[in-house]
Amino acid sequence: MRAFTVEMTRRGFASALAAGALSLALVGCGGGSAGAGSAAGSAAGGAAGAAGPVEVHVASLKGPTSIGLVRFMDQAASGETDNEFDFAISAAADEIVPKVIQGDVDIALVPANVASVLYNKTEGAVQVIDINTLGVLSVVTGDASVTSFGDLAGHTVYMTGKGTTPEYVMNYLLERAGLTGQVTLEFKSEPTEVLSALLTDPSAVGVLPEPFKTAAIAKSEGKLSAPVSLTDVWDELAGDTGSRLLTGVTVVRRTFAEEHPEAVAEFLSCHAASVEAVNASPADWAQAVVDAGIVDNAAIAEKAIPGCMLVCQTGKDMKAALGGYLQVLADADASAVGGKLPADDFYYME
Repeated sequence: MRAFTVEMTRRGFASALAAGALSLALVGCGGGSAGAGSAAGSAAGGAAGAAGPVEVHVASLKGPTSIGLVRFMDQAASGETDNEFDFAISAAADEIVPKVIQGDVDIALVPANVASVLYNKTEGAVQVIDINTLGVLSVVTGDASVTSFGDLAGHTVYMTGKGTTPEYVMNYLLERAGLTGQVTLEFKSEPTEVLSALLTDPSAVGVLPEPFKTAAIAKSEGKLSAPVSLTDVWDELAGDTGSRLLTGVTVVRRTFAEEHPEAVAEFLSCHAASVEAVNASPADWAQAVVDAGIVDNAAIAEKAIPGCMLVCQTGKDMKAALGGYLQVLADADASAVGGKLPADDFYYME
């Protein structure tokens, strides 16, 4: 059994985006929070043992969505799980989607809107089982007068994502904050171009994703800081809707979930334990992030982990957070979610 492989292309890093609670037994995955065990989880473990281990092909993206898996990857490599989990990390979501459709991947960690697109494209052949990453976008600047989202009024903000989710999110937040028409968005093709603009003009303002944000601040040698998290801004301005700003979710092929519910239960419990461990001790897992090919530098990985907003959120909270987020995207551009919002059976509620 191999733990994971890293699939890289010239497309480079694919960006998409508080710990979540998960009431599942830690089947084969020790180290979870006290009191996490349940009869349902014990039954799942027993089912796996009776039927024999299942090989589970898991795909994720190079970036925050994979960072929360590193402890889980270690356990799988050491044979500490009941089922056999095979991990592959890809550079772009469009490398993963065809494999899910073809049945070559059973569980995939993808951008939140891609999950909706995939659901619509396959006419409901996938379900979302958890939210794995909240928003990873932050305001980055060398201007000490910018300390809140409201301080963006009158500024030009450099960012990537023209015609995609970052633009829709930013416009939504500007509208909620009453700043529509007061902020100019200037789009760049790559985060490196945003960083270049910030380093050239100390008063410039940009929006960057984690872990690029942490690397950019380090490269600036103290000239830049990240005073505002867009996730915090979303919670402040739209928290009453129950929605959250999201980056990544985890999907499973519906037929796989129906045939192997115990494997899905083990994935969720191991994912939750892994997220908890990485969030609790970034220093202990930073090198594992480097070894997995997710980030190049352990020091950067350690500093970036707290800002990666790693979670494992399931059930009703997952549905409210994701459903509200997808509604915002659909209102901006229906094609961003695959033409229409997913039906209720999109949400895995077992």
